[in-house]
Amino acid sequence: VSARAYRLPSEAEWEYCCRAGTTTAYSTGDQITKKQAQFSEGSYGSGKQTVEVGSFPPNAWGIYDLHGNVWEWCEDKYEASSSSRVLRGGSWYVIPDILRSAYRDNYSPVSRDYDIGFRVARTL
Repeated sequence: VSARAYRLPSEAEWEYCCRAGTTTAYSTGDQITKKQAQFSEGSYGSGKQTVEVGSFPPNAWGIYDLHGNVWEWCEDKYEASSSSRVLRGGSWYVIPDILRSAYRDNYSPVSRDYDIGFRVARTL
């Protein structure tokens, strides 16, 4: 049995999986509710904290928590000349507009924060 390689997803892979075949703002349609993801309504930080993975229904491809809860690291640099890496998905701390499937942000890969996490991909 050969070793399996695990890694951070590329930004393109992350968005493809998040959209799950949709063309709407969110994999849930053009709106997202507190029954579909953990985020803040009204003011930043009002979401208060993360929730257990799988607390909300998965997207159409069976993938959980791509919108909200924690930002997710991607392997890509934010810009070619930058050391910052791409973050996707938004978090419990941010408002719904920032959870959109196409929204991207960045952060220094040597930094840590209370609303950043990661998801691994497996190379087949």
